[in-house]
Amino acid sequence: MSEDMQSWLLPKEAGNQKCGFVAIVGRPNMGKSTLMNFMLGQKLSITSRKPQTTRHQILGIKTEDDLQIIFVDTPGLHKEKDKALNRYMNKTASEALRGVDLVLFLVDRTAWTEEDQIVLDKVKHASCPVILVVNKVDQLADKSSLLPQLGLLSEKMTFADIIPISAKTGRNVDALEETIRRYIPDGVHHFPEDQLTDRSSRFMVAEIVREKLMRNVGDEVPYGATVEIEEFRNDGTLLTISALILVERDGQKKIIIGDKGERMKTIGRDARLDIEKLFGCKVMLNLWVKVRRGWSDDERALRSLGYDHSE
Repeated sequence: MSEDMQSWLLPKEAGNQKCGFVAIVGRPNMGKSTLMNFMLGQKLSITSRKPQTTRHQILGIKTEDDLQIIFVDTPGLHKEKDKALNRYMNKTASEALRGVDLVLFLVDRTAWTEEDQIVLDKVKHASCPVILVVNKVDQLADKSSLLPQLGLLSEKMTFADIIPISAKTGRNVDALEETIRRYIPDGVHHFPEDQLTDRSSRFMVAEIVREKLMRNVGDEVPYGATVEIEEFRNDGTLLTISALILVERDGQKKIIIGDKGERMKTIGRDARLDIEKLFGCKVMLNLWVKVRRGWSDDERALRSLGYDHSE
């Protein structure tokens, strides 16, 4: 190969460009996905009030002129459970701490739990700065209780900074973003400036359906359910999608379908509207529910459904 050809194949010079990875970690239901969506200015990760809504590592890419920040949204780290799905989520969250330039460790106002300690024990081994982000401060009835809590939190480890925010309302998120920018190193951008995520369209659709499922059924069903996209076809004017909701028990299937199929219709309608907003076109969404017993504790089944660390 000629020197000219070798030179052409080399990455472009970084110049004044900055690019870095920022992992967002914390126990379940800390608002990690809500925070990333707010900073991106667009909904990317699904959210609900139920813990463990996020199951996969998702990259959210924010490019502003010469600065590119790649946020890594993770499942909530939680006490180890027997099921393979729980082990997958914990491993996914732990692996996000490797090779990043900054960690955002989210905690909840004045609460500190055993699962917070599990996360702390992980981030103590991170080879990069860690910012403690105290979320949901808008929900504090007694604002004066925050200051002493911040003092107690500061004693747990040497944080690069401690910043109270509300990811839901956006309170003080601008200050957090300004702090994040200071830790982004020089480097060429990894993604085109108009790319929002590393995930496929099929993955995004499956997540939207799962979000609507979690928001429309009780506490137990969502943890035994996942979504598989069987058809994804765009003819230029209409996007046709067929999605299979997999559950582990017959009773879960009945709950999702609902009386005369009403709950299933609601899930489908809500998902279709969000999918149309995401892709900017008309969508035909077909949903089915199928019982696949034990899928969440079957390593092989998990890999076939996209729960695979090798991807």
